[in-house]
Amino acid sequence: MALRAFKTVEWIGLVIVGLVFVFPFLWMASTAFKTMPEVHQFPPNLLPTSWQWVNFADAWNSGPFLTYIINSMIVAFGILALQFLIGVPAAYAFARYQFPGRNLLFALTLIVLMVPSQVVFLPIYIELSNWGLVNTLWALILPSAASAFGIFLLRQAFMQVPDEVIEAARLDDASEWKIMWTIMVPMAKPVLVTFGLFSFIYHWNDYFWPLIMTNSDEVRTLPIGISNLHMSDGGTLWNVMMAGNLILVLPILIVFFLAQRQIIQAFVYQSK
Repeated sequence: MALRAFKTVEWIGLVIVGLVFVFPFLWMASTAFKTMPEVHQFPPNLLPTSWQWVNFADAWNSGPFLTYIINSMIVAFGILALQFLIGVPAAYAFARYQFPGRNLLFALTLIVLMVPSQVVFLPIYIELSNWGLVNTLWALILPSAASAFGIFLLRQAFMQVPDEVIEAARLDDASEWKIMWTIMVPMAKPVLVTFGLFSFIYHWNDYFWPLIMTNSDEVRTLPIGISNLHMSDGGTLWNVMMAGNLILVLPILIVFFLAQRQIIQAFVYQSK
């Protein structure tokens, strides 16, 4: 009886916590379909009385949204590709090689996690300006090409691979490059997918870096385009702005639902 009561309380608590996290998104989605009078109505309605799909057209036509989306895709996936190309060999070296200064270099990698990007943006901006890369997509990709968090996460995953597996591959004359990409990476697939999702979400939603590195719509990303919806001569059109935000989060939701099984496996894998 006591166990059943505990399970009931636990279930109620999970529902409450879930609603706390989900309700703001539901309110945003509801506002995206409302008219302006409904947005300012008090007491407010959770659901719109008439669904205004025109809000999405207004948001889309407020600027070059297709350009913003393409730029966001290029930046997010470009960064992710470079982070994998750099992070996998670095994590493999930290996990499986003994070399002078390894612990010091890994400690420095962890220190990078504690430094906010806003602290180092000025020297990076000056360097990219000297290279003539400001106001280009490269200025949004290159500063994030290496991820200290990704290296740390992959190192922990690679260290859990049994030594016997690697020694057997070496006895079969497998090169270190082959061991890394054909044995280590597939075994750490859940962790790779989880890190890829975190990286994609962070850089898809990044507002600060595109704001300071770009000054034209041709190379700006979707968060900058959404923020421009707030600038209206007649006041903020909250329904149109929420429609734009819904467009912004839709790819993230799709990626999350496709990768949620891998995310669960990654947490189980790391807890072993």
